Amino acid sequence: MPKLKSMKVQALRAAFPLTIPIMAGFLFLGTTYGIYMRLSGFSFWYPALISLLVFGGSLQFVLVPLLLAPFAPLETLVLALFLQARHLFYGISMLDQYHNLGWKRFYLIFALCDETFSVAYSARIPQGVDAGWFYFFISLLNHLYWFLGSLVGGLAGSLVQFETRGLDFVLTALFLVIFLDQWSSKGQHLPALTGILVSVAGLLILGPDSFLLPVMAAILILLTLGRKLVEKEALQP
Repeated sequence: MPKLKSMKVQALRAAFPLTIPIMAGFLFLGTTYGIYMRLSGFSFWYPALISLLVFGGSLQFVLVPLLLAPFAPLETLVLALFLQARHLFYGISMLDQYHNLGWKRFYLIFALCDETFSVAYSARIPQGVDAGWFYFFISLLNHLYWFLGSLVGGLAGSLVQFETRGLDFVLTALFLVIFLDQWSSKGQHLPALTGILVSVAGLLILGPDSFLLPVMAAILILLTLGRKLVEKEALQP
């Protein structure tokens, strides 16, 4: 038992410094999400509970208007699948790291998000640190940051009264920031350009009320079919 406790502490000490930059972002975005959801009419505990059970980042922002709209489970399911489809590729990339980790792998699969993937995939585990507990604490800490931010935001949203017009633009701003970050950090822009062109075409053809799901399906199909071309561009200096 003391050896197991020492193993956990050692893994936690190795994992925590790698999650500090994510903590700053998750606490801020989680608080924003909590305030947004609270001011949309939900009780303060809703954002914290959803962050605990869904932990979907951008998906959680999208869920707010969906929860306020008429009940449409099939549309919600399809939208969630398309929006989170990138996690399939994350999961494939982490097969070797998460192999043979026992019960921990179930939580690791659930808690895998963009930021956790970035840290876990590229991290070099210090000598003597247990890999399973190392990955577990990276995921747990990031999950905890998002949960705490959502809880604080839900509480703050119920205590603070201020002008809320334009707050729903936070989702648009979030996606714009992610897009610009990906554009500046990646040498290839073919996937981004594909997304822009297909989105504009879908908006013009189908209109703003019904273009989202067809456009997401079209982007996924095009990028899947053009995977070799995307990989070839990525290899170019």
